[in-house]
Amino acid sequence: MKKALYAGSFDPATNGHIDLIERAAKLCDCLVVGIIQNPSKDPFFSIEERVEMIREMTKGFENVEVDSFTGLLADYVEKNGIDAVVRGLRANMDFEYEIQMAQMNARLYAKMETIFLMTNPGNSFVSSSLIKEVFKLDGNVEGLVPDIVLRKMKEKLKK
Repeated sequence: MKKALYAGSFDPATNGHIDLIERAAKLCDCLVVGIIQNPSKDPFFSIEERVEMIREMTKGFENVEVDSFTGLLADYVEKNGIDAVVRGLRANMDFEYEIQMAQMNARLYAKMETIFLMTNPGNSFVSSSLIKEVFKLDGNVEGLVPDIVLRKMKEKLKK
């Protein structure tokens, strides 16, 4: 596979995201980490902050690029010559949602393939929304997010 896309909001990026990036990068010549800008959400980090952090976290991977986009995933895939979209699955409820999205995306762009990767069991309970909730309630999320993310979250809390 030449070019794959791993898309998400990554708000914030977790160790589970980084694990999937590392594993997906081994499956293709180029992996694009596409950070989706969702105007209906109130993000913890700006799109620029997320791009910067993920670039820092992936600088050791020669075949990983970081980009951001708005709009339909299928449009981004078609416009950028992506061969497949990589999605992570943690549990059954992820599969139900992700298969629905994959089928809609395939309808929007028939050449689009979706590859599902199971998360590492140690990360199976972690989600960005759970991380934000626990962190905002002064819970310890150390070890669940990369060090740069934890540092930036603490800096934001001080402000």
